[in-house]
Amino acid sequence: MCGRFNITTSPEELRRLFNYVEQPNFPARYNIAPTQPVPIVHLISGKRHFRLVRWGFVPSWSKEMPKTVLINARAETIEEKPSFRGAFRHRRCLIPANGFYEWQARAGGKQPFHIHRPDNAPFAMAGIWEDWLTPDGSELDSCAIVTTVANDTLKPIHHRMPVILPQSEWDKWLGAEEARPRDMEPLMRPASNELLVAEPVSSRVNKAGEEGASLLDPVNPDAESRKLASKQPKKNDKKQLNLL
Repeated sequence: MCGRFNITTSPEELRRLFNYVEQPNFPARYNIAPTQPVPIVHLISGKRHFRLVRWGFVPSWSKEMPKTVLINARAETIEEKPSFRGAFRHRRCLIPANGFYEWQARAGGKQPFHIHRPDNAPFAMAGIWEDWLTPDGSELDSCAIVTTVANDTLKPIHHRMPVILPQSEWDKWLGAEEARPRDMEPLMRPASNELLVAEPVSSRVNKAGEEGASLLDPVNPDAESRKLASKQPKKNDKKQLNLL
């Protein structure tokens, strides 16, 4: 799954790349977490538009906010799932990013990796979005990132990855009002092995409240594992805690 990502490109450069109508101004974000606002690019009357939405998909027919935060939609089942199939057919979007984080299970704990292009250029993750009328009558826009099986670069870290769309496929993903599975299936494939690199980063990124460019600084994974292991409660510590 994709549970955190970042956007560090300037608003002006992002607008030039994605060619949307609006001129939004927003700060760099280094640790975007579920339920937070994220930018998407979608199509209205043939033109690309920028919109801020909640990361955590809410189906339009939902009577209340889902207890489970739906941040990802699997490419293999997106057409079958009642929660996603309507948005997949009618409300596909691009989700800009400069990188995302995945966690690798290790003996000392989970090691986070920052996954990005070698040149740190922005890219587009495939997404779906929906508008939901809340019980109090207000509107809430939300989205989910479409995921697929990991490529060979990422398999040692995690078995899933976001669908990353080449710029040549953006119009196709956004364009058709009615998407048939056979039309979109070729787009929902793993990225080429050469597109991305993965660097171990500090476990600070585990906390949703952490922000700043230093989160992207590479670390020594062995040293980080020792740090994580040192934070695990020892057996004697656990007994002592139970007495308090």
